[in-house]
Amino acid sequence: MPKPQQSVPGLPARQAALRLLDAVLRRGETLDQAYPHAVQRVGEFADKALARAIASEALRWLTDLDALIDGATQRNLPGDAKARSVLRIMCAQWLRLDTPPHAVIATGLPLLEGGPRRLAHGVFSALVKREVRLPEAPSLPEAVRERWGEKADAIAAGMALPPPLDLSLRDPAATEEWTEKLGAVSLAPGHLRLPRGQSVETLEGYGKGAWWAQDLAARLPASLLGPGEGRRVLDLCAAPGGKTLQLAAAGWQVTALDISKRRLERVRENLDRTGLEAEIVRADALKWRPKLEDGSEAVFDAVLLDAPCTATGTLRRHPDVIHRIGPRQIEHLTQLQADLLARAADWVKPGGTLVYAVCSLEREEGEAQAEAFDAEGAMMPLPVNASELPDVLPAEASEDGYLRTHPGMLAEQGGLDGFFAARWQK
Repeated sequence: MPKPQQSVPGLPARQAALRLLDAVLRRGETLDQAYPHAVQRVGEFADKALARAIASEALRWLTDLDALIDGATQRNLPGDAKARSVLRIMCAQWLRLDTPPHAVIATGLPLLEGGPRRLAHGVFSALVKREVRLPEAPSLPEAVRERWGEKADAIAAGMALPPPLDLSLRDPAATEEWTEKLGAVSLAPGHLRLPRGQSVETLEGYGKGAWWAQDLAARLPASLLGPGEGRRVLDLCAAPGGKTLQLAAAGWQVTALDISKRRLERVRENLDRTGLEAEIVRADALKWRPKLEDGSEAVFDAVLLDAPCTATGTLRRHPDVIHRIGPRQIEHLTQLQADLLARAADWVKPGGTLVYAVCSLEREEGEAQAEAFDAEGAMMPLPVNASELPDVLPAEASEDGYLRTHPGMLAEQGGLDGFFAARWQK
C-alpha cells in the first residue's frame, strides 16, 4: 500500500520544483517571479533551495531531457503533459544532482497521484537500465540556436554549470588582501571569484560593506566611464544597484533612478551597508525631468543606461530565459530601449559620455540598437578599446568598438554573463 503523500520525505521540495517548471513553461513566468509562491509550503531553507536547483537543472537541460524521454516511449508525451514534467525533474535529479534512482522514484511517482504512475516508472526505469547520459553541453532549442548563430555552441557550453560567485570590492586597491582573506581568485582589480554555493551574508566583509555580489561582466559597462573625480553621473534603471555602487566607489556623484520602489529599497540597503552615497530617485525615466535649483533641466557629465532587456545573457543562473524569450518579447523591449536611449542622450552635457548596456545576447537589443543610434548622429561613437577591459578577456570582447561578452568566454575560469555595451560622447 503506497504511503500517504504527506508522509513521503522530500516530497514538498519536488512538488515545488514541479510548480516552478509549470510556471515557467506554461505561464511564461521567470523563476524569480514564480519562486515565492512555489515554495510557500516548503518548510526548510535547504528544501527550498533544492526545489529551485531541480527546476533550474530541468530547464537548463530541457531539450536533452525531452530527447531521452521521447526515446523511451512508444508515443511521445504531449509537451504540456504532467507526466512529461515529472519525468523531466526525475531525470534532472538523477543525471544532474546525483540523486540515487530509488530516491528519485520514491519522491517522483507520488507527484502523479491519480495519473500515469506506471508509465512514468517504466520510462524512468528504462533510462536507468540503459545507463543514459547527457551530452557535455546542453542542447539549445533550435529557434535559440538560429538567433545566436555561430556563437551558439560556445554559449551552450558556458551554460552547462551554474555560475561561480563574483564579488566587486569597494576598494580595488585591497584586491590582494581580500583574495587572501576569502580564499578567492581575482580576474581583475576589484574583482573576486569564489565557488558557487557560498552564503554571501556569512562571508567576511559582508557586514562591513567591503564588497557586493556582481558578475564580472556586469562590472564592465560602468567601468567604461572611468574615474568620477567628483563629476555627476545619472544611473538609469539603476536597481538593484551594483553599478550605482561601482560608480560611487569610483568617485562619481551618482543619481540613481529606477521605477521600482521595492528594487530601490535594495539599492538603499546596499548603500547603507557599504557606506557609499548616491541620490535615489523613484521615477519613470521616460517622464522624469531632472531640475536644477533655478528650475532649468539638469544635465550630467555622464549617463549610464542599463536598459530593461530580455536578460538572456544571464542564462547560467536563469536558464528559464531560454524557454520564455522569443521574437515577441524581444520586439517589445527593443522599442522601449530605443526610447530610453534617446531620452538618456538629452541629459548628457556637451563633452559628456553616454554608455548603453544590456545583459542580453540578442543582436536586436545590442549591436542593432547601437548602430541605429549611431546613424542618428546625435552623439559621436567612442569605441571601446581592449586596453580598458580586464586582461583575461579575449580580443573578441571589444571587436567593432563595442563591448560584447557571452557565457562561453573564460570557460576555464568559470565563465561570465552575456553583456553588450556601447559608448558615445556629446
